Amino acid sequence: MVLSSGSGQPARTPYYHLVPKDFMANLQFRQEMITLGCEDIENARELWIMCARDPLFYINTFVWTYDPRKEPSALPMITYDYQDEGIIEVLSAIGKYDLLSEKSRDMGLSWIYIICTEWCWHFKDLQSFLYVSRVQDLVDKTEDPDCLMWKVDFIHKNQPRWLLPAINRNKLHIYNIDNGSTIDGASTTGEVGRGGRRTAILLDEFASVPEGHAVLSATRDTTRCRLFNSTPKGIGTAFYDIKQTGIKKLRFHWSSHPEKKRGLYCCDNGKLVILDEGYGFKSDYPFILDGKIRSPWYDGECLRAAHPMEIAQELDIDYLGSDFQFFDITVIDRLCAETVRPAYHSGEIQFAEDLALPEFLEIAGGRLSLWIHPCIDGHISDDIVCILAVDTATGTGSSNSCISVGNKRTCEKIAEFASATIKPHELARYAVAMARFFNSGFMIWEANGPGRIFGDTVIELGYRNIYYRANDKSISKKVSDVPGWYSTRDTKLALLGDYRKALSTGEFINRSYPALRECREYIFTQSGTVEHARSINTIDPTGARENHGDRCIADALLYKGMKSISTLRQETVDVPAGCLMARRQEIERKRKEANYW
Repeated sequence: MVLSSGSGQPARTPYYHLVPKDFMANLQFRQEMITLGCEDIENARELWIMCARDPLFYINTFVWTYDPRKEPSALPMITYDYQDEGIIEVLSAIGKYDLLSEKSRDMGLSWIYIICTEWCWHFKDLQSFLYVSRVQDLVDKTEDPDCLMWKVDFIHKNQPRWLLPAINRNKLHIYNIDNGSTIDGASTTGEVGRGGRRTAILLDEFASVPEGHAVLSATRDTTRCRLFNSTPKGIGTAFYDIKQTGIKKLRFHWSSHPEKKRGLYCCDNGKLVILDEGYGFKSDYPFILDGKIRSPWYDGECLRAAHPMEIAQELDIDYLGSDFQFFDITVIDRLCAETVRPAYHSGEIQFAEDLALPEFLEIAGGRLSLWIHPCIDGHISDDIVCILAVDTATGTGSSNSCISVGNKRTCEKIAEFASATIKPHELARYAVAMARFFNSGFMIWEANGPGRIFGDTVIELGYRNIYYRANDKSISKKVSDVPGWYSTRDTKLALLGDYRKALSTGEFINRSYPALRECREYIFTQSGTVEHARSINTIDPTGARENHGDRCIADALLYKGMKSISTLRQETVDVPAGCLMARRQEIERKRKEANYW
C-alpha cells in the first residue's frame, strides 16, 4: 500500500494495512504475530523481513511505549496519522539531511525519534547514532524512564527473542552484534560529536541546551543528519537560530492530536466558530474568544498553568511568549495597531567634510526614516525642540547602530536611523550632522563599549549640546562633566522601566513598527537582568540583518533625554569672530532670514 503523508510525499509501507488500529484488535494481532514467530523459524524470518521493509508495520506490531500516567503503563505503540507522517519524514532524513521538529509538549516526538533510530539500528547494517541531551543523566541512567536510552531498552525488553539481534549493552552504548550498528549517548558539551562520524545525531530538547551554538559547530561535520527536537524556549537559543535557516521543518501542534482536539473551536472577528461540529458542548460552556485555536482540553491546561509563559512554551509553540517578557505584550500589540504608521520620508543626511549645512536627501530605502515633513526649504521647523539618542554598535554587521530623534514638545519620535555596518567614529560624524539638521538638537548616547569611541569623536568635533552624566540616585541629580549615559545593571533596568511606563501611559509616542517589535524580545534573565533575548547568545550566526534590540535602547534613551533637557546643563562656548564655527553660524543666520522673508 502507499501511505500519503501530509507533505504530499508517498511512503512505501507494504504491510501496514494489515495492522488493526483498534486497541483490543491490535493487542490480539500482536499476540498472533508473536505466536506465529515462536511456532516456526520460517515464520519468524518472514516477520523479521516484513519489519525490515515496513517500519510502520514494525512499530504498530512489535513496539511498546511507557506512560506512568496511564493504567497499564506499558502501552502498545498504535500510531496516529500525524505520527505516521512524522515517522516517514524522520526516516527519509536519516543519513541525508538535517531535520527540525518544533512541538507542543506530550506529542510523543521523543519516542518517535527513538523508535526511528532504533528501527535503523535494528534492521540496517553498520548504522551509527548518537543521542545527545543537556545532561548525561537524561541520556542514560539505570532504571530512569526519562532517559533516551532507557526507551530503547524498554522497546527491546518487550519484543520476542526471535525478533531481537544479539546485543552488547554498556553505559552510553548499545551495540548490535549481528549487523555492527551502534547507538551511543553523550551530554551537550561544546565538543560533543567532534571528530567522529555518525549516521545521525539526535539532539533532544535542544532549546534547553546552554551551549547550543557550540554544539551546532561541533556536530556540523560529524553527520549529514542532525535531528533537532524541542519545545520553544524563547528566541535567544540555538534552536531558534537553526529554525530560521533553510532546514527542513516539522511542526507538531497539540491540535493535531485526536484526543486533544476534541471540541476544537476558534473565533472569527469575535464570533465563535465550532470546528469540531460533532462535539457536544454544554449550553453554558465558557468559550474563550481570544483568537487562538482552543478546545476543552486546551482550556483545562490553561487553567492549570501558573503563568501564560507555560502555555506559550509547552503548547502554543510560541517562541516570543515562551520567555518572561519585560514589556507588556498587550500594550505593545495595541500600540502597533494604534500608533504605528509608515514613515513619510526615507533617505540620508547629506553633509560636507566639515559637517556644515547638512541637508536631507530623499532616497527610497534610505537608512533614515522621517515621521515629519521638512519645511519647504528642506529644513526642520524652528518650533520643534529636537532630542537625539544614540545606541552604538561595532559596525561589523552583527547588530545595528541606531539614532532616534524626538520632539520634546510632543514627546513623539519623529525620525529613526539604523545601520549595521557604520563604524562608531563614522556614526559620530553622521550623528553630529543629524543633530545640526534637527535644529542643533540635544544629544544623548550610551557611553559603554563602542559608545566610548562615538563619544570621544563627538567631543573632538566640538558638539556640546549633549547629555552629561548625572547621579540619578541622588535627590539633587547633580550633573558631572562626564559626557554620555553609562549602562549598568541598575541604570539599564531603570532606563527600560521608565520607557515601559511611558509607552503604557502614552507619555511617549513611537511611530516605528520595528522599534516596537523589538520591545517584544526583551526578557528577564535568570540572574534578574533585562536583556534582548538574542544578545544572550555566545555566537550569533545569523549575520548582518539580525539586530539585538538596539532601536529599543535608543528609544529609551530618547525618552530619558526628553525628561533631562530641561534640567541638565548645556555648555555655552565662546566662538571667536572669524573662526570656522562663527562662519557656519553666520551662514545659518542669513539662510533663516532669507527663508523667513
